[in-house]
Amino acid sequence: MHCASRVPDNDAEARRISGQIRLWIAAAGLSNSRKLKDMSLNTSQPFTRAEALAAGLTDVDLRSRRFQRLFHGLYLRSGMKIGVHQMAAAALHVSPRGSYASHETAAALWGAYIGDLNDVHVSVPKGSSRSERRGIVAHRATTDQNPRLRKGLLVSEPTRVFLELAAARMDLVNLVAVGDSLVRRQRTTPEALVEAADGYLGKGSRLARRAASYVRAGVDSPRESRLRLLMVLGGLPEPRVNYILRGLNGDWAQRLDLCYPELKLIVEYDGRHHTEVRANWLKDIKRREALEREGWRLVIVTAEGLYDDPLDTLHRVRLALSERGWQQRSRRIPAEWHRLFTDRPVAN
Repeated sequence: MHCASRVPDNDAEARRISGQIRLWIAAAGLSNSRKLKDMSLNTSQPFTRAEALAAGLTDVDLRSRRFQRLFHGLYLRSGMKIGVHQMAAAALHVSPRGSYASHETAAALWGAYIGDLNDVHVSVPKGSSRSERRGIVAHRATTDQNPRLRKGLLVSEPTRVFLELAAARMDLVNLVAVGDSLVRRQRTTPEALVEAADGYLGKGSRLARRAASYVRAGVDSPRESRLRLLMVLGGLPEPRVNYILRGLNGDWAQRLDLCYPELKLIVEYDGRHHTEVRANWLKDIKRREALEREGWRLVIVTAEGLYDDPLDTLHRVRLALSERGWQQRSRRIPAEWHRLFTDRPVAN
């Protein structure tokens, strides 16, 4: 009597192998977790490849999803948030003793608006070697600098940051915006910046003095800084910043970002956030209507008017000023204005 041959159950075999693989993965994960827990290296702070190898990790470990690379040879445990503080800490970790965050990185650490940060800037003591890692820009520190400790990191003092950026030839508009935001964050004052710039004789001293003279208190955003300079550098009178409008009884009524009180003219930047919430948008419409009933004239500037067509914005404000009785001696727009705002040839 012949017995029928037994056909292997392919599905059962696949399930058995899959289960075995899961057990191997779990065991490996447990082993790795124990390895991380047992070793002395604090992987929640930036560490080097050499430190990792000395602590028992391997290059395979460092390439795994358990770690994230910050710079060449510098790592951080996965799941840790990466921001300017972590990147600065990593750069300083491989910099000589006495180094500190400076320039754009220091400005960001002090809470100033700096735009996109493509590199981490540090300053190293004279005579020390400088890191050549991609993404780290190492400057030579001068002996008159006195960095301060901020959240565990040595950082250029806020007023000094302003001078560092001037020395690095940041353009006038952006440098004023940094100054405005440092003042708004209460890291310094316009007077302190002017005093520091007046006493500064290094590279970029002329730019520092000029930019400091334009820094104002009460500026809410870098776009307001840009709008104010668009007007002033274009030959228009400087508007009042953060002007408090009061009611008949003298009580606070509302704050006007940029205005000419004597002409009852307001120039206002309207960012997209006003229209993203309908309730805020409707409230703003009513506020503007109330101002118009009181005899105020409003010029509303959007991002498009600030960046795409700044010349039209300048003409609109100039026309509103003229209609309110202001007389301009010359309509010539300086070449510098075109370089800063349009990158176009001079046109009147």
